[in-house]
Amino acid sequence: MFNIKKTLTIAAGVAGAFAFGGAHASADTTTAPSDYVVQSGDTLNKLSAKYGVSVDTIATNNNISNVNLIIVGQHLSFATATKAAATPAQSTTTEAAATSTTTTTTTTTTTTSSATTTSTTGSNSAALNALIARESGGNVNATNGQYYGLGQLSAQARAIYGGNSADYNDQLNAMKAYIAARYGTAENAWAHSQATGWY
Repeated sequence: MFNIKKTLTIAAGVAGAFAFGGAHASADTTTAPSDYVVQSGDTLNKLSAKYGVSVDTIATNNNISNVNLIIVGQHLSFATATKAAATPAQSTTTEAAATSTTTTTTTTTTTTSSATTTSTTGSNSAALNALIARESGGNVNATNGQYYGLGQLSAQARAIYGGNSADYNDQLNAMKAYIAARYGTAENAWAHSQATGWY
């Protein structure tokens, strides 16, 4: 015998399931691009909130040692963005755990006078020499748009680390300071350059 009460209950349940599915679909975060170029005003915290990827994940994927320093024009990769968007509850738990166990160290770099500069080409690591060869061929006057010198540092990076003169040691020390702040070691910077074509 046809039971109208039972039929209405089933119909209401199906409608509720469709409504829940629609609401869930609209709550997804913006999909992160595979190659993001840092814009003026960007911070890792803003990008983390916008794309649903933790600051620690962005820093790890891009070898960023100082999470408070990103530079306009810098390229960022969000390799795990799709996974994070697909499982927001799981990524939130992971981010919370990572945040509680990670200590961020801020490194202050001071440019020293040329009298105390002792860096020479002979003391450079193979990775640093490879970066110099790739970026400028060892030419202190090499330019590519706003990028200049041995390490092809941007105008923003040179404002922080120096290297605006045509002095080899000045540019070398600026390049080393930039690498130390962003990658920790020249080997890490070279590995990133090998993988992406830039450092």
